[in-house]
Amino acid sequence: MRFVIVTGVSGAGKSTVLKFLEDENFFCVDNLPPTLIPKFAELCFEQEHEGEISRVAMGIDIRGGKLFDDLFDVLSELREKGYEYEILFLEASDETLIKRYKETRRTHPLSKHGSIEEGLGAERKILQSVKRCATYIIDTSNVLTRELKEQIKRIYVEGHSFESMMISIGSFGFKYGIPTDSDLVFDVRFLPNPYYVYELRELTGNDEAVSEYVMAFHESQKFLKKLTDMIEFLIPLYVLEGKNNLVINIGCTGGKHRSVTLANALHQVLDKDRYSINTKHRDIEKDAKTKR
Repeated sequence: MRFVIVTGVSGAGKSTVLKFLEDENFFCVDNLPPTLIPKFAELCFEQEHEGEISRVAMGIDIRGGKLFDDLFDVLSELREKGYEYEILFLEASDETLIKRYKETRRTHPLSKHGSIEEGLGAERKILQSVKRCATYIIDTSNVLTRELKEQIKRIYVEGHSFESMMISIGSFGFKYGIPTDSDLVFDVRFLPNPYYVYELRELTGNDEAVSEYVMAFHESQKFLKKLTDMIEFLIPLYVLEGKNNLVINIGCTGGKHRSVTLANALHQVLDKDRYSINTKHRDIEKDAKTKR
């Protein structure tokens, strides 16, 4: 029996993940009061012996109010009875969550008489202990729905190892400013610039001709190797410190050629089966828009 408890910060995607798991033939229940979990688990494990149920996912969040405080007692009871479970914790930045709430015009469960930010702050305090016990932590701040679906499938269907780390690789142009959410920033303006090659000027690092031009230089290959070695060295250390979201940004002058090429190249060489990785090119179209 694979018994998964899905929880996390409100607005981080719990309902979406439960739908993905349901599509993968998980028996899903949302917002069951924690005090009912042992009986529910007992019924599920009995059904497993009869060949009826083999995978279960259960959503729990702070809408349960004071009942949520009973969660740890319930989890201890499950262990004592020999029921193995996993906790999937969904996380997202305050900025992302506030934006989602404003777009959907929903109210945070703990901010009915205050701001969304205050509600999130109170919720994070409640969830601290649960997050520390999580089997997997996924940060959905910079993740597209299809990317989240792929990640869930890799963990719960394909059985790949997963290090609870979301890696966001971005490209940008220094003339438009360094992204404020950066954890690591790398400057590739030392590489030859395709902008000065007439037939490449209007293309981007997503085009094969530009990519081949940039990566044809020894300096580009050497930089990529050293960058990859350093990132692969750092990631396990970040994981040990409890970090679950790493934002790596690579910049060139305009964010159109060299930075895009190297961001794509780094994405290709990192272990996508072990970590969840997405790529975003912030300034790739800005020069084109300026010329209109």
